[in-house]
Amino acid sequence: MPIHNAAGCLRETLRSLQHQSHTDWELIAVDDGSSDNSAAMVSAVAQEDSRIHLLRQPNAGVSCTRNRGVALCKAPLIAFLDADDLWHPDKLRLHVDYHAYHPEVGVSYARVEFLSPGGTPTGLLAAVPRSGHRPVDFLCENPTNTTSNWVIQRQVFTSVGGFVSDMSYSEDLEWLLRVACDGRWQIAGLPQVLTYYRTSAGGLSSSLQRMEQGWLRLIQEARRYAPELVAKHFATAQAIHLRYLARRSLRLGGAPAIGTDFMLRSLRSDWRILLRQPRRTVLTALAVFARQLLAPFRP
Repeated sequence: MPIHNAAGCLRETLRSLQHQSHTDWELIAVDDGSSDNSAAMVSAVAQEDSRIHLLRQPNAGVSCTRNRGVALCKAPLIAFLDADDLWHPDKLRLHVDYHAYHPEVGVSYARVEFLSPGGTPTGLLAAVPRSGHRPVDFLCENPTNTTSNWVIQRQVFTSVGGFVSDMSYSEDLEWLLRVACDGRWQIAGLPQVLTYYRTSAGGLSSSLQRMEQGWLRLIQEARRYAPELVAKHFATAQAIHLRYLARRSLRLGGAPAIGTDFMLRSLRSDWRILLRQPRRTVLTALAVFARQLLAPFRP
């Protein structure tokens, strides 16, 4: 669990871990230079629960923090839980059982429900996981949504390496792309909602811009180990990613101009996604452009 100034929601996150029906787990909580009382909160809980271990470090970013946590844990299966997300009580049990019967699966994930910044369920669910993933799927989108949704075999992490240390956006997608390009393990989804992802409340515009820059950094990394994949699919992948950012701006209630810019650049990158994925593209475009047109009439 990477932690950075998460005191407002950390207790609830820890509680969702402690309430797991699968009780044989160990938490490596790494406080990444928090300036609030996050570390003290974890320390207090750890005094009552010997399965929880707290480490503190100067701020190094989420990728370095996760890599350090993995290096220090001992289990054959590794799960990530961000400090503001929640797990269903049967999250670990169902994943552990799944891996026991599917040794060919290197990364498992499930469905995600999105929470408001205050932690209230929104009723919005991620798409049902589908079977079979190609490397190009991770160049375009992240079907797992968040690292809090993953359970992975330790040997996969050891073999393909950790997160790129200086990436803070799309670092999870880049790691999945590496696994998919390696080809030795499957990435598979469970049909249940087992992870609850808290959306961010502030800094929408800058956050989305950083997400776009993170994706471009992913492309830079991918060109080293999958140059033909990038060359063949870049325009379409960029169009899909920009459409995702337009849709995310809608979900978070961003300024209409933000979503409009992303959607227009998406269509300029590859307008053929209108034909290939008409429903999602048309609905996103209509919603984005309607908000832009109606903006002058809103109080």
